[in-house]
Amino acid sequence: MQASPAQTAPASFRDEYASVNGVRLHYVSVGNGPLILFLHGFPEFWYEWRNQLAEFGKDHLAVAPDMRGYNLSDKPEGLDQYSMPVLVEDVRALADRLAHGRKFVLVAHDWGGAVAWAFAVAHPEMLEKLVIINAPHPGVFGKLLASDPAQQKASSYMLMFQGGQAEQTLSEDNYSWLVRIVLGEGLQKGIYTEDDKAAYIKAWSQPGALTGGLNYYRANRVGPPSPDGTAARGNFAIDPARLTVSVPTLVIWGEKDTALLVQNLDGLAQFVPRLAIKRIPDGSHWVVHEKPAEVNAYIRAFVAKP
Repeated sequence: MQASPAQTAPASFRDEYASVNGVRLHYVSVGNGPLILFLHGFPEFWYEWRNQLAEFGKDHLAVAPDMRGYNLSDKPEGLDQYSMPVLVEDVRALADRLAHGRKFVLVAHDWGGAVAWAFAVAHPEMLEKLVIINAPHPGVFGKLLASDPAQQKASSYMLMFQGGQAEQTLSEDNYSWLVRIVLGEGLQKGIYTEDDKAAYIKAWSQPGALTGGLNYYRANRVGPPSPDGTAARGNFAIDPARLTVSVPTLVIWGEKDTALLVQNLDGLAQFVPRLAIKRIPDGSHWVVHEKPAEVNAYIRAFVAKP
């Protein structure tokens, strides 16, 4: 492996690049066969999916990109470069290149999940199946941001991320805030190694990477009510019919997520008629790392269904 923070990745992991939609995206691929595409969230990068790449690369072309703005992918300037239609087009163009006209499976977490929900609405004809992990559907999430005090409080960090001091706050003391939130408990429990920590810090340290990730929050302006009286921002005013996901969808949810609360599952079937839900009671927002074997088993069983 080269400059991507992949010191602990197996030799079978391939570093690759694709020029799509006006940017150069870095991605890691494993195996051959039908495409299964993994989209990471904030503040992660392709490495979030290392356990899934190893598993699904056995019988798929398993691919995990660095989303635009992250790690080794391009980090264009301007908030318009991070709007949801642009992010969806990145996925469409990359999948079009890698799937060779065949439908594919899309797996996504957090902000990757937000993009995946939007992709499934816009391009259902390209998807075989959709797997979402701790990423709220915009129709449900918007309503909670507007009316649920617990989710409003849990989402208050979004306002900080949209502010101009976020980069300084998140990078202080060698990214100690991000290390604590993303890796802290996992490091104590042996879920992450010191090599994992070093890989994340290296990814966050790429020039422009923090701003690129934070621009997802800034460009798409989803968040709870502000202390200054600004109303909640989300998709709660949009016609539900415009947010319907028609493809078979599995939602995996770590119920101990303190940022995206479990009530995001309530009412989800209104928007996703072909829905299966798997709850992981002792999983947090970082359930992909905490329970890789369980997550993989749920995905594999779902993908195998006719």
